[in-house]
Amino acid sequence: MSPAASLQVLYVEDDRINIVLMEEVFRRLPGWNLHCAEDGEQALALLAERAPEALPDLLLIDMNLPDMSGLSLIEALRADQRLAPLPCVALSADDHASQVEAARAAGFSDYWVKPIDVLRLSEALQATAARLSR
Repeated sequence: MSPAASLQVLYVEDDRINIVLMEEVFRRLPGWNLHCAEDGEQALALLAERAPEALPDLLLIDMNLPDMSGLSLIEALRADQRLAPLPCVALSADDHASQVEAARAAGFSDYWVKPIDVLRLSEALQATAARLSR
């Protein structure tokens, strides 16, 4: 990845307030571009139409979407050879240990509890950028 390259994030979230908050956070993060989908089907359609080199570097997925759960969405992603390697982070207001365990078992690399901690988000994005630049 060249220093001028921007990293792409797909945020799958149905709550408009959360989308606006995330858009504000990303406006202040140089080198990152945020794309949003408001449900699982929209996310899958958006990913299907992208060339492999244009796939996002990271997916942030709400666990409670209107058309499917975050677990169902990651199951669909992991079943598609082209999308299976995409790093995914679960987001939810539910922080029960069983929910976190289920998310990790399904293939989420991390689980963030809403409301999102902006400092933690920024640190995680920096870590992702460092990992991707290797």
